[in-house]
Amino acid sequence: MNSYSLQGQIALVTGADSGIGKGVAMVLAQAGAKVIINHVDAHEVAEQTVDEIKAAGGDAYAIHADVSNEDEVKAMYAEMFQQYGTIDILVNNAGLQRDSKFVDMTLEQWNTVIGINLTGQFLCAREAAKEFIRRGVVAGVSRAAGKIICMSSVHEVIPWGGHVNYATSKGGVMMMMKSMAQELAPHKIRVVSIGPGAIQTPINHGAWATPDALNKLLTLIPYNRIGEPEDIGKLAAWLASDEADYITGTTIFMDGGMTLYPGFADNG
Repeated sequence: MNSYSLQGQIALVTGADSGIGKGVAMVLAQAGAKVIINHVDAHEVAEQTVDEIKAAGGDAYAIHADVSNEDEVKAMYAEMFQQYGTIDILVNNAGLQRDSKFVDMTLEQWNTVIGINLTGQFLCAREAAKEFIRRGVVAGVSRAAGKIICMSSVHEVIPWGGHVNYATSKGGVMMMMKSMAQELAPHKIRVVSIGPGAIQTPINHGAWATPDALNKLLTLIPYNRIGEPEDIGKLAAWLASDEADYITGTTIFMDGGMTLYPGFADNG
């Protein structure tokens, strides 16, 4: 059990049926939060995550919604409020890649990535902020009226050829997060980002699935290990807790040193 508590708080984690989202949902539940498992794929997979959380003594509920679709986001929030009454923590995690050389990138590949990774975070954060402002701070639950955690990436600062749509979406997340934090701080709403490096998830399976691929990846990570979803989950839970109450408007990178530009470690 964590040394801090999220007891009595309601958390929505988008894209929580696998990968980083599932890791975050599991740790939030361990810290005492009731967790909404948002998903867009098979409902059975999301229900497995719900079952795992309940088997460990937690409370969770799965809701299907495409976060890039405004009507589906609004419907998800309505169902969440019906189930749990409110929201205290949003983890804007849903994301994907549609990789391509820039000159070959289709408008569909561009729009799909921007739609999920950036517009999806906007839509979910907007609905959460409305509820945080309406309800305000609840004494004994949290010092903040609400917490929004945006899942960014090391690629909000590291250019990534062959992934222009993805890197652009994460650069956008960074400035959206900072601007939201600036505007919402007077309402006692905290907004932060987590910038994961290489994490062992299905989205980047090819980068770590074989020894050769893993060794190549580790040349980019000074700490010489790949991250696990639970690593991100622990950081998200801490950021959502009162222990991090004075943190807003910044990205915390969790990347084993990937943003340290290891290619320059031996004088470039």
